[in-house]
Amino acid sequence: MAITNRPPQAETETRTRILKSALKLFARNGYDGTTTRDLAEHAGVAEGTLFRHFANKKAILVEIATQGWIEILTDLLTELSEMGSYQAVAQVMRRRMLHLHQNADMLKVCFMEAQFHPDLREHIQSEVINKMTDVAEAFFQTAMDRGVYRQMNPKLVARVFLGMFAIAGFSQDTIMQPNSSPGEMKEMAEGLADIFLNGVLAP
Repeated sequence: MAITNRPPQAETETRTRILKSALKLFARNGYDGTTTRDLAEHAGVAEGTLFRHFANKKAILVEIATQGWIEILTDLLTELSEMGSYQAVAQVMRRRMLHLHQNADMLKVCFMEAQFHPDLREHIQSEVINKMTDVAEAFFQTAMDRGVYRQMNPKLVARVFLGMFAIAGFSQDTIMQPNSSPGEMKEMAEGLADIFLNGVLAP
């Protein structure tokens, strides 16, 4: 029977606690405004413990942002694959908006810090966004092949679609106020879906 090198449960829990603390502090104070001492104190561990789990502070940021992007886009693409029809975009958008507001800290770190760290941005682009765009492109290509969407560049459509969710991540209130009612979110989701599906030109 093969023996795998799995970290003990306590080590896994410590790593998770460090990441959760870093997420809160990076969102509140920014990456540059957070020291490794701050992280260790908030996580309730010795500063040396941080470096047993991560090579440096940047490695913590990269893991938080990468996993955050994966979670955001995986959830979105999962819902796309489960849509009842190719025109049920508003339902997906409404659920995604609710999710965005529930994960404000993660979004702030994912989107804001990537602007100031080119290496992080390139990592996310190559490891997450490009792969997710390929999945979305295949989805929209199928819709075009079935005659539901008009023929156009499916990669461009995928990027525009994913971009509608990305813009909401730069700030909690870029598109909707944090305290928006479900009715307001539904109205906004339907409006975005209408623009995506039908454009803005009068017929």
